[in-house]
This record gives sequence, C-alpha cells and structure tokens, in this order.
Amino acid sequence: MNYCYILQCSDGTYYTGWTNHLQKRLEAHQAGKGAKYTKGRTPVRLLYYETFSTKKEAMSREYMIKKMSRKEKERLIHQ
Repeated sequence: MNYCYILQCSDGTYYTGWTNHLQKRLEAHQAGKGAKYTKGRTPVRLLYYETFSTKKEAMSREYMIKKMSRKEKERLIHQ
C-alpha cells in the first residue's frame, strides 16, 4: 500500500508527502528524520491521508496537493 498524507507542523504549517509505510514515516517525522522541512517543526500531527495501490499514484497525488492553496488543503482535510 502507498500513501499520500498531510501533516500539520508545530508552527501550524502543512507538509505533504508520500510513503509506502505510513506509521514508520510518521515516527521518522516525529524523530526529526522524516524530511528537512519537518525536522525543526516537530511535533507533527497527521491530519489527512489517502491510500493508493501504486507509488506512481501516490506521488502524483502528492504533487497535486502540493500545488493547492492552504484553503484548498483545509477543505480536503475537513471533508
């Protein structure tokens, strides 16, 4: 299984990523090892995720979400 996800960082910003092991990736983010962006913004909180059967689908969705405005991401999270 592959996932595209949105985290909320401690400073209130959003981080979007993809992974094939969501729990392990969240633990890496919390430990400051998940991504350069989240390293100094822990703790992070998982707000949203989608599942995909292929890496390509998850990466495509990540790209689409990263292009969204903050308001569009908030609508996605709250639906």
